[in-house]
Order: sequence, then structure tokens, then C-alpha cells
Amino acid sequence: MSENRKKRWPKLWPSLFITTIALCFGASFLPTGMTQASAAVPPLESTLPTSCPSPASNPRHYKVAASPETVHWGFYSKNLAPIVSINSQDYVTLETITHHAGDDYDRMIAGDPAIEAIYNWTAEEKTISDRGPGVHILTGPVYVCGAEPGDLLEVKIVDLKLRPSGSDPTKTYGSNASAWWGFQYDNFKEEPKPREVITLYEMDATGEQDYATAVYRYKWTPQTTPDGTVHETIDYPGIIVDHDTVDEIGETLEGVKVPLRLHLGSMGVAPNEAAVVDSIPPSYFGGNIDNRNIGIGTAMYYPVAVPGALFSGGDAHASQGDSELDGTAIETSITGVFQFVLHKQADLAGTILEGVNYPLLETPDSWIVHGFTYPNYLEALGDDAQSEIYTLSSLDPALKDSSAKLRDFLMNGMNLTEDEAFSLITVGADFAITQVVDGNWGVHGIIPKGIFDPANVKPKPAVS
Repeated sequence: MSENRKKRWPKLWPSLFITTIALCFGASFLPTGMTQASAAVPPLESTLPTSCPSPASNPRHYKVAASPETVHWGFYSKNLAPIVSINSQDYVTLETITHHAGDDYDRMIAGDPAIEAIYNWTAEEKTISDRGPGVHILTGPVYVCGAEPGDLLEVKIVDLKLRPSGSDPTKTYGSNASAWWGFQYDNFKEEPKPREVITLYEMDATGEQDYATAVYRYKWTPQTTPDGTVHETIDYPGIIVDHDTVDEIGETLEGVKVPLRLHLGSMGVAPNEAAVVDSIPPSYFGGNIDNRNIGIGTAMYYPVAVPGALFSGGDAHASQGDSELDGTAIETSITGVFQFVLHKQADLAGTILEGVNYPLLETPDSWIVHGFTYPNYLEALGDDAQSEIYTLSSLDPALKDSSAKLRDFLMNGMNLTEDEAFSLITVGADFAITQVVDGNWGVHGIIPKGIFDPANVKPKPAVS
């Protein structure tokens, strides 16, 4: 697929709205209050069924290990064969691999056979040759038996753990790329201008320390891939950086400890509008939402667009701030445990989830709606949607979309009038910039659960 991401994705210009929304940027909670359900997770099954298993009295638990056979690089697709088929309420452990591991081969690839195999690229062989049109390595898809268009798929994030480095099992490494698609790229003060910079971070893989520290940084220099192509910028996924061509600066963010906020930047179901959909712009089906609050103890709700839903996940982050301003988070590899609960369309009427046709996040203490420049850019922009979206992103329509979704959520779920909803949104909700780097910019709206009388809140659908 597309080998030149840069030609497809011109630099995005900010809207005037950026100065306004920065004033209401105050949602900084961590999604840690929900009860972690690790103790209740059933033992692993020994096989991965690719057709629907027979119903069971108790949920089952499957593991999808990362390998060239279980990941797809740079796209969501309704045509992918499922890696595993599950029933509603089953659990799946997914190993996810970062697409930035090539920024430091020795620390992020070497010694890990699965990552070595996924990244394998020599003059004679490229194990995963189908990379693009996006950049993310996604594990899956997971086929949810009985899921049909119009249903809602709830994905509970039960646990997330850093994947140990193959070179040192006590440590995990991650990379932040200050890149050409970042919001800062035309706003540097110091020379050289512009520039791309990789900062490598180190984390404790044992779980004893909950922060990341910078190891070093380097400016991107032209890199040559095994096919002979010279990459002046970070314009192709999976480039292995030759560290003999860069100058590592060890004195980087000395004394700074970045709190960990483990989450997957990209989780979603397959859209129906096209056979292959770029993994970079998020939309109604989820995908690369890059919301740092989608962590342990939270749940995402996705509208099902194709039979089986076909859920995939990846783009794991150790930490990220709202907006993902310079291009990426701390990109790393993470293993997650997820529970899948299917809510049939017929069961949504009269519940708090009625009318939800967008990715919705539930944390222990809040509901979070996701708005985008285009709620469904694939439908709105037609045949050229996957290229045009990169030139049309703006925060103004993203805020309008987010606030309209929050209004509708309150009117349905809390039985408010429109006037009541807008008053409450203004005095009791927060809006934050989800990301300004993915081609379909995002604003999320946050409403605390605790401000409502539970008697006035509609229930969630019953789970059979």
C-alpha cells in the first residue's frame, strides 16, 4: 500500500479555535478508579477458535500472541480473516507491538523473537510487506460471534502490562517522535528549523516504578531501507534507524519522571465504507483515537459496522498528554487483557446507551464522548476521503461534534431537555483536545457521573 505517507498527508494548519479550547483543557484525571478484574479472569484456553465456539456457562479466555501471522500493519479491514472467534463476555489477551521499535533496534527489538520476526526486512526478504496506508501494527481481528451492524460492542480494559525488553527483561523502552506531522513542526525557535527528534524513554518492566525517564535523544537523519529508498523524514513505517548515522544526546530531561498512563492509542472495529481503511485517522468505528484516559478499569463502546465486529488493537502508549502535540506518545509494546460484551441493538432502547453511534468511553467516574472534525469522514468525503481528511482537519467542527454528542447523551441518558443539557455542559462538563496529529482531529467531552441523582439516570442494557 501507500509507500509515501508524506505525500498523502500535507501539514495540517491549526484553526483559530485552538486558543479558545486551550482554556478548557482541564481534564487531567487518570482512569484508575474502576475495580480491576484481573482476579476474575478465567484461565487461558489452549486453542484459538477461528469459527464461533459453542456457548459456555462461564466466559472463556484466549491469548493472541503477536507474530507476523496475527498482526496487520497500517489498516483496519472488513475483509481480514479473524485470528480468534469469541462469544460475548469472553476475555482476550492481546500482545501489541509498537510501530516505533525501529527507533532503537538494540533496546526495542533485539532478543524478542516475535518483534524480530515482525520487523524482519533484508534485501532478500520483507516478512510483512503489506504496510500501510497507515503506520500502526494492530493485533487481531477478534470476531465477536453474534455481532451485527447496529449493535454496540463494549470492550473492557481489564489489565495492561509493559512488554519487557528482549535485551533486559527488567526494563521496557519507548520512543517519542517529534515529527513532521506534529503541531509544533512550523513553530520552532531554535535551529535547525524544522527538525524531527526521537527521544527514547526507559520504564521498569517489573511494575515497581510507575514512571518513565528519558535515556537520550537524537535528530533524525536520512535513513536508507533495505530496498535502497532514502527516507529524509519519518515517512514509512518500520524503518530501522542506523545509530551510526545519528548523534545521541544523553543529557535529556534530567531529573524528570513522567508518570505512566498505559493505554492503547488505537482500538476499534472494522468500518464498512471501504475494504481497507488507513489506521491513522479515527472515526465512528474507533481506531486511532489516542485518548490517554482509555486505561485499566475503563470500557469503550463501539458501534458495530460489519458482522462479527472485527476488533483490533495496537499503538500502545506508556504515557501521553492531551493533544499528542509533537507527533507521538511514548510509543511502546504492551500486553492487554480485554473483556468483550455485546449489546444487541434490540436491547439498547430505554437504556443510557440508546443512540450511541460513536466511540464512547466509560471511566469509573465519568462518561467521555469523542468528537471529530468529521464524525464519519469515510462517508462525508467520498472516494477520496482517506487522502482529503489530512487537509481538512480543524478543531472547530470537532468541538461542535463533541458537544452535540454530549448534549444527545444527556438528553437520552439523563432525561434532560436540550436547554438543560447545554446549561449543564457549560457549567459541569470539560472538553479537552484528544489529538491534533491524526488527520481527523479530536475533542472529547467529559461529564462526571457523580453530579447526577442515580434515580434520574437510565440503566445500562442487561447482560445475559
